[in-house]
Amino acid sequence: MSKSLTLKQFQAQHPTDDACLEHIFRVRFGNEPVCPKCGQVNTFHRLKKMPAFTCNCGHHIHPMAGTPFQSTRTPLTTWFHVMFLFTSSRNGVSAKEVQRQTGVTYKTAWRMCHEIRKYMGWVDGDCGLGGPGHAVEADKAFIGGKDKRGQDDKAVVLGMVERGGEVMTWVIGSRSKPHVSPFIGQFIKPGSRFMTDEAPVFKYFGPGLTHETVNHSKGEYVRGDVHTNTIEGFWSNVKRSISGTYVWVSKKHLQTYLCEFEYRYNLRKHPRLMLDALLQAFPKALVPR
Repeated sequence: MSKSLTLKQFQAQHPTDDACLEHIFRVRFGNEPVCPKCGQVNTFHRLKKMPAFTCNCGHHIHPMAGTPFQSTRTPLTTWFHVMFLFTSSRNGVSAKEVQRQTGVTYKTAWRMCHEIRKYMGWVDGDCGLGGPGHAVEADKAFIGGKDKRGQDDKAVVLGMVERGGEVMTWVIGSRSKPHVSPFIGQFIKPGSRFMTDEAPVFKYFGPGLTHETVNHSKGEYVRGDVHTNTIEGFWSNVKRSISGTYVWVSKKHLQTYLCEFEYRYNLRKHPRLMLDALLQAFPKALVPR
């Protein structure tokens, strides 16, 4: 398992805004970029008065366009530092903590955190889980509290995890089958061993899955290798982190927070890649022909 970068190592790699901008440019356009206007190779140089590069022919490239940093007035070193915080923390980073560490306003800190969480979700993506003989666990959870009138206002979330593999989560409209079954049918590969509790919403999803259950209502939590402890452990960590770090999360933005927890969980075996992936996965720019 590769160790994650220390703060000192990270700052040595990205010491200035110019170094950060150069990094984004090289990641998106390559080490020998071709000018789409004149066709010359590796003729771009940094402009002094704007965060952009220009070719000898006068064509400009703006590396931050289409990235989380587009139109930002916050220094790139601050953005990179906040991404470092997100990937080096086990329980998340609040906007208030970002404000304290970087000196930006709370509004700016909240926006940065929100954009980085969305970016984490984009980098992580969604792929199929399981396959012949592989165990996939699924479980619902309820996150939130009560509204001012005392009505139940918890968000319903669905999670599925492949043992030893990745986790996927969604905020869903309700606990009913029409809101649950589409995700199971779309993301669990045929031949998987599908493990849940005995909630009716998980019963029968057609051929292709071997459905195995544990009966929590009768105190059964493990039967041989049949259990849902992995996904329940993930939900426990999410709830503890929200309570301890964020205190409260709105339904509107809950999915972006789930993207953050997914990202860290799915790269748990490769902690160094958590930051590397964020710094290397900027959308590839479409160069006009």
